[in-house]
Amino acid sequence: MIVGIDLGTTNSLVACYTKDGPKIIPNRLGKNLTPSVISVDEEGNVYVGETALERMSLYPDSVALAFKRSMGSDREYILSGKKYKPEELSGLVLRALKEDAETYLGEPVTEAVISVPAYFDDQRRKATKRAGELAGLKVERMISEPTAAAVAYGLYEKKEDTRFLVFDLGGGTFDVSILELYHNILEVRAVAGDNYLGGEDFTKALEKICLNKIGITLSALSGKDQVRLYRHAEAAKKEINDKESITIECLLQDEMKRVKVTAKEFAAACEDLLQKIKQPVKRSLSDAGLSLSDIDEVVLIGGATRLQIFRDFFIRLFRKFPDTSIHPDEAVALGAAVQAAMKERKKEVKEMILTDVCSFTLGTEVVMEYDDGVVENGHYSPIIERNTVIPTSKTSRFYTARDNQDKVCIRILQGESRFARNNLYLGELEIEVPKAKKGEEAVDVTYTYDINSLLEVEVKVISSGEKRKLVIKGDRNTMTDEEIARRMEELSYLKVQLRDQEENRLVLLKAERMYEESLGDKRIGLERGIRRFEEALRKGERAAVDEARRELYRLMED
Repeated sequence: MIVGIDLGTTNSLVACYTKDGPKIIPNRLGKNLTPSVISVDEEGNVYVGETALERMSLYPDSVALAFKRSMGSDREYILSGKKYKPEELSGLVLRALKEDAETYLGEPVTEAVISVPAYFDDQRRKATKRAGELAGLKVERMISEPTAAAVAYGLYEKKEDTRFLVFDLGGGTFDVSILELYHNILEVRAVAGDNYLGGEDFTKALEKICLNKIGITLSALSGKDQVRLYRHAEAAKKEINDKESITIECLLQDEMKRVKVTAKEFAAACEDLLQKIKQPVKRSLSDAGLSLSDIDEVVLIGGATRLQIFRDFFIRLFRKFPDTSIHPDEAVALGAAVQAAMKERKKEVKEMILTDVCSFTLGTEVVMEYDDGVVENGHYSPIIERNTVIPTSKTSRFYTARDNQDKVCIRILQGESRFARNNLYLGELEIEVPKAKKGEEAVDVTYTYDINSLLEVEVKVISSGEKRKLVIKGDRNTMTDEEIARRMEELSYLKVQLRDQEENRLVLLKAERMYEESLGDKRIGLERGIRRFEEALRKGERAAVDEARRELYRLMED
C-alpha cells in the first residue's frame, strides 16, 4: 500500500486513496493532525505528536520541534543527553504516521509519496527521502507541496490554459508557486519562497507584545515559562481572528500575568512579516513572465493562511478572493494521496502529467576577464537557471583561462549569487586538456537534471573528444541500505510508546501541566483528579480507567 504524507514543520498528516476519493487517516488519538514534535525521556521512551507537545511544558530540554527547518544540515538536537539529526527526528514522526495508517487500513504500508516545500533544495529533498527510509518506507517519489495542493483541488480537471497561483504559508515555511494547465499536463512555471517564514513567526510577534507589556525579556524567563508563554500566544493567535481584543493570562515567574492585546496591535506587529511575503510573489511572477492579472485562480494552503490579518493583506495584494474550499491544513496530504494512487495506477484516478521545476540555479565557477585586462577568479556561471522545467539538459562551452593550461576543473554549484563562494558546493569534476594558448582549448559542460533531483554532469574536451561524467547524489545526505540498518540498530534503544497507552499518557501530561499553571482551589481539585486517575491506572480496570479519565477531562475543562 502506498500512502501520501505531508511532513510539515508544525503538523504532519497521512492520507490514503479510497473509492470515495482521498481521505485523511486519523492518528492514534483520533485526530487528523499529528504535531511534528518529538520528546525522548531519560529511559529512551519516545513520545510523538501531541503527547510530546505536552511534555514540552514540563520537560522543555527533552523536546525537539520545527526540525524540518534544519533538514539537510549538520545541526544536531540533544534530547536527554543523546544526539539526533533532523532527518532522524522526522523519521520518528513518519514511523508514527506509518503505524497509524497500518492500523487504520489493516495492511502493511511499505511506500509513501512525501510532500516537500517547492523551495526545498537538493540536500533538503534527499534528507527527507532518508527520513522516510529510516521509518521503514520506500520513497521513490516526492511531490512539491503546492503541486500536491493543486492536485487536491482538482485543478487538473479545469479548462485548459488556466493559470493558478498556490500560496502556501505553513508553520515554518512559505512557498508561492505558479502552475499552468494545458491538455493533461499541470506544469509548474515558477516557485519562490522563504524557508524561514511561517505561522510560528506570527506567534512570536504576539509573544513579543506580551513581553513588552509585562516589562521582561524572554531570556529572563525559565525554560518552562518560555514554553508556557509561547503556548498561550499560539492559542491567542487563533482566538484574535474574530475579536477586537483578547486578554492573555499566563503564569510567569510564579505570578499570574494578564495582558490585553488588540487586533490592531497584533496587525502592526506583523506588518514586517507581511511585507516579507511580497518579494517571493513578485519573483515568481517575474520568473514566469506574468502579471497578477494573468492569474486565473488563487489557492491558499497552510494553517497560517487562516489568520484574518493575512486574509486582509492577501485580498489587498491580489484584489481577488482566494479558493479556500479545502481545509488549508489537509490539502497537501490529500494531494499526495492522489499522487500515490496515480503511482499505483488506480483506475479511479484520471491520468495526468505533473511537471516540476529546478528550484535553484545550477552552474559552475569561472574566471572573469574584464575589458581592461583584469582577470578575476571566483565568479559564477549559471547553466540550468532556476524555474527551468525538469527533466532538462543544458550545455555551456568554456575556454581555457591561461597559456599552457593542462587541466580544467568544473566545480558544481547551486545558488543565485554571482560569486561562487556564496553558492552551495555540490562536487567537482576534473579533465585533462591539450596545452595551448589561453582560449584555444574548450570544453562543453552538460548538466542533466531529473525529477528525482539527480544531477548528471558531463565534460567533453572539444579537440580530443575525451569525456568524463559525474552523478551528483548529495552523498552527505544519502545512506546505503547497510548504513540505514546500522543507524536503526543504534536507535533501537528508543522505546516507541504503545498506541493503546497514548491517550492516558496525554491526559496525565495535560493535567500535570495545568496543575503547574493553576493556583488555589483549581490546583487542589486537579491534584485530586490526577490521584484518582493514577489509582485507576494502577488497578488496571478498563472501565474505572475510562471513567477516571473522563472525570479528569471535566476538571480540566472547568
